[in-house]
Amino acid sequence: MKFLDLAKVYVKSGAGGNGCISFRREAHTEYGGPDGGNGGRGGDVIVTAVDNMNTLIDFRYQQHFFAQNGRSGMGRQRSGADGDDIILQVPVGTEILEEDQETVICDLIEEGQTFILAQGGNGGFGNLHFKTSTNQAPRRANPGQPVVERTIWLRLKLIADAGLLGLPNAGKSTFLAATSNARPKIADYPFTTLHPNLGVVGVDNKEFVIADIPGLIAGASEGVGLGDRFLGHVERCAVLLHLVDGTSETVAEDYQTIITELEKYGGDLANRPRVTALNKIDALDETEIAVKAHELELASGGPVLHLSGVARQGTTEVLRAVAQQVETRNAAEAQEIAEETNIEVGTWRP
Repeated sequence: MKFLDLAKVYVKSGAGGNGCISFRREAHTEYGGPDGGNGGRGGDVIVTAVDNMNTLIDFRYQQHFFAQNGRSGMGRQRSGADGDDIILQVPVGTEILEEDQETVICDLIEEGQTFILAQGGNGGFGNLHFKTSTNQAPRRANPGQPVVERTIWLRLKLIADAGLLGLPNAGKSTFLAATSNARPKIADYPFTTLHPNLGVVGVDNKEFVIADIPGLIAGASEGVGLGDRFLGHVERCAVLLHLVDGTSETVAEDYQTIITELEKYGGDLANRPRVTALNKIDALDETEIAVKAHELELASGGPVLHLSGVARQGTTEVLRAVAQQVETRNAAEAQEIAEETNIEVGTWRP
């Protein structure tokens, strides 16, 4: 299935049905009077998050979604039928944006979460509604409320615990393939990865999800290369795993290039917990590993792990460091939920 993380759609709710002007006229009936029914309500346009989808590819082939109009009222006090709603199913993690692609309407981060994008119009009142003791034969009825039309953008941000960052050919896809059952495309040329990949990794009987996005280059925040389009997929991650190509002659500059793009992108990505690792150590001797790791430590201001995705060296230690950050995030979220609900962490509840 082709991956698509951005789609533009046009939605329109249903119009309300018109009220009816009618009078009771039957043979041999002494008393008549108004009996026009109310119009039916128009259908809503609803978006809901489902768990069995991971792409927006369905919205490439259908971009227009119209709810059903309400039926008009009829005589004999018959109300019009309500219009059917239309439901858009999107993957969990989808953001709904206005046409300007900046204003967030809603963010669907949980399965089953729903939102009404366009509300259907109410039906109009028939003339029976306006009958009073002083106006026993009203000859007016209300029209139904009009439709609501809007153009929106759907933007998918993958739900992952950890995100892989690095320059093209830093070995991100190789690392993902070595530590999970994911099988991303791997080749010896830049930008082999053209769309995000997800993999479930396990270490010490703990599992978490890693997202691999296409490599970034200098100027990515301004649209150079693949640009910052895919950085949104790591916005929800608890920790970023920054892989630096050990065979590069400028490891410190390579590291700083990615950090600069994170700072320009915003969204607090630059301040997100990071694990920095020197990759491809199987192609270096011990002296080169020590020198380049020291350069990275000075540039990052923290410890640097060593690994080789091809040789599967050091991958367990890296996964443990990432898992620790994920656990820290999960514990903090559990504590926040406990404070909001006044329930202690670990307390059994039905």
